[in-house]
Amino acid sequence: MEAASSNQNAGAFARSKGWLKAFPEKLRAKVVEFARTAKKVGQDDPRRIIHALKVGLAMTSVSMFYYFNPLEDGFGDSTMWAVLSVIVVFEFSVGATLGKGLNRGIATFLAGCLGVGVHCLATLTGERGQPILLGLFVFLIAAMVTFLRFFPRIKARFDYGLMIFILTFCLISVSKYEDEEVLDNAFERLSTILMGASTAVITCIIIWPVWAGDDLHNLVATNIEKLGTFLEGFGGEYFRVSGDGQSQEGDKAFLQGYRSVLNSKGTEESLANFAKWEPHHGRFTFRHPWNQYLTVGALTRQCAYKIEAISRYLNSDIKTPPEIQSKIEEACTKMSSECGKALKELALAIKTMTLPSLADPHIANSKIASKNLKALLKTQLWEDNDLLEMIPAATVASLLIDVVASTDKIAEAVHKLAFLAHFKRVEAIYPQAEEQPATILLPATVQPCSCIKESSHVIVIEGSYPVSTNNGNSSSLAAVRPIEA
Repeated sequence: MEAASSNQNAGAFARSKGWLKAFPEKLRAKVVEFARTAKKVGQDDPRRIIHALKVGLAMTSVSMFYYFNPLEDGFGDSTMWAVLSVIVVFEFSVGATLGKGLNRGIATFLAGCLGVGVHCLATLTGERGQPILLGLFVFLIAAMVTFLRFFPRIKARFDYGLMIFILTFCLISVSKYEDEEVLDNAFERLSTILMGASTAVITCIIIWPVWAGDDLHNLVATNIEKLGTFLEGFGGEYFRVSGDGQSQEGDKAFLQGYRSVLNSKGTEESLANFAKWEPHHGRFTFRHPWNQYLTVGALTRQCAYKIEAISRYLNSDIKTPPEIQSKIEEACTKMSSECGKALKELALAIKTMTLPSLADPHIANSKIASKNLKALLKTQLWEDNDLLEMIPAATVASLLIDVVASTDKIAEAVHKLAFLAHFKRVEAIYPQAEEQPATILLPATVQPCSCIKESSHVIVIEGSYPVSTNNGNSSSLAAVRPIEA
């Protein structure tokens, strides 16, 4: 027994010794991993570093209130609500900060007024009736406001304000202070909360503001561009892989960009909600049609889901006969390429806020290719072939036809966005035709022609120029320009 216990002690000691020896190396690896993660987070979006510095500046500014005697004597311990307001209200974007700040300020004011009124009313009922009446009001207010939080539109924009309303109302109405003390307490709390919220809002707007509207605008345009990049290269990639079974790895980066579009719904809705709180800034007015961006984003995701289904056939184990592929290759490649070009033009129009007229010809071409493919599929194309081998090609052709329809819907939504947001009209710039050199006619070159009976051909003599002929004599030449009436 003693030998066994001594062996166990020796084993535990050895493990402890080994852990202590490995601890510095593990700690170093964790520190290096944390540093790499922090560097990556900062490089992905440098605005995060600026946001952290802005929060620190706002917290420092509010914390300094404790060291000013007039403020400390006036508000006392309620100054802590200013610090809490900065912590809770300050968000990454201006819209989110404004939304929370306004929600907190308005909810505190309304709940404070209602709480003071209920407290004064309850004191009139005496010591026995006061707790009953207060409990009744707290129950009714808390139940009604909580039920309002289930309304989708109210929850999207005012959920935080409703929570603050319930909290402030309960704290003020149920307090044991006298009527005058309750009123002073409500005023101090409202003042300090407004002080902290305004500090957060001003700091967020003045110092390197991050606008949620800009982020939503760029996100929608980038998502459309990713789909266009995929479709532009899909036709060549699919038929090349299906034909020889080989594809270069370096060319497959564009095939993965669309995946981020599939999960963009939550981000778009949050940005749209925050953007509605933002004032006029840059190219965006206060009543900018942010809801239309959500419509464009939803249609873009629908198209992305179809592209997700198409991409699965790039590496299909079932190979379609080459003779069938050669018949549908032109139409499928045309549809994919034209849809990709159209989506890229739509993305560029959103980024530059110009009318998306350049996308219309590509959409028209894709519709023509879609009709040709439909007509081809209705012919005797699939006869005398294995049905199992036809399924991948038929599915890809069908999905591409759906992609053309989705692209058309996206274009209609972008046109509506351009109308609502008053996108600028860009006049088409046509290349200037090169000036044709004047026709130099030697003397006696122009011969009368009696075969021309029409009177619409006129020769205008623009000027005469002296030149030397082969025999060394100078002669006067005429520069003529034909004009059709």
